[in-house]
Amino acid sequence: MPENANIPKQAGSDIRRAARLSVAPMMDWTDRHCRMFHRQISRHALLYTEMVTAPAVIHGDRDKLLGFDVREHPVALQLGGSDPAQLAQAARIGADWGYGEINLNCGCPSDRVQSGAFGAVLMKSPDLVAECVAAMIAAQPVEVTVKCRIGVDDQVPEAVLPDFLSKIAAAGVSRVTIHARKAWLQGLSPKDNREIPPLDYPLVHAMKAEFPQLHISINGGIATLAEAQAELAQGLDGVMVGRAAYHQPMEVLGAADAEIWGDGRPVDPFEVAEAMKPYIARHIASGGRLHQITRHMLGLFHARPGARRFRQILSEGATREGAGLELFESALSAPREQANEA
Repeated sequence: MPENANIPKQAGSDIRRAARLSVAPMMDWTDRHCRMFHRQISRHALLYTEMVTAPAVIHGDRDKLLGFDVREHPVALQLGGSDPAQLAQAARIGADWGYGEINLNCGCPSDRVQSGAFGAVLMKSPDLVAECVAAMIAAQPVEVTVKCRIGVDDQVPEAVLPDFLSKIAAAGVSRVTIHARKAWLQGLSPKDNREIPPLDYPLVHAMKAEFPQLHISINGGIATLAEAQAELAQGLDGVMVGRAAYHQPMEVLGAADAEIWGDGRPVDPFEVAEAMKPYIARHIASGGRLHQITRHMLGLFHARPGARRFRQILSEGATREGAGLELFESALSAPREQANEA
């Protein structure tokens, strides 16, 4: 039985409120340590796991794949797959582990995902997606959501996206995140698919007008808190930020609680660093390595005096045997000295 099994699930209304600003699921990045770091910056933003395939959840090391600290809430699990029975079983397991939302990935364009017949390629199979989400909803009590693209390859987004949304809504989905770009499944790398296909924000706004009952978040190309607020002001229900939240976390999340949820004041990066110290100490005491946490923290002082030295010390030293809080303190000394001189 997972340690989180008896933890109350995040209430649906609370997690929907959190979804006004979320940090995108990003492979190799949004692991439990990254999420704990982001949680020190924002108490309210919705955080997502890396995508985990349904077969891995069913047959793999669940503590490694699903384990998280309850202080990460509100937190959602993103699943990959295309078999309704497997996804239903994986969703039930995810709910038992305490996640407040189960999200189905219909947007990832990587070759590895395509070979498993899931991710963005599912935009071509809306009936199958509807069958999958219906099975996931029936299997457990946590809200099931979908993250998708506006289309793939030669599809006409204005035609396929409304059909896709209509079918998943009929299956019981009421919250969806739309990456406002097509995905090209052949010829573009995952990186290129995040940058080359043009963004179509107006289409996402049109979908909100056409499906007012759906909670719609927009994703893709949004790099600042001000840009996120502009999208919310135009009537969208939520904004999901990806790489900008990872590389410049303070710029995206630092003032989010105050400006989006009206709670508290903008947080200071030194406060975040202090809040992470007990977590780092426990991780190292349990046999973990410093770099497993600090690799996610390199952007903490982005664009601030001393940031380069902070990154350098952690990048060069955190992987060394025995690296611990002393090294972390040393890394903090450069921005701290600069701040004291200001």
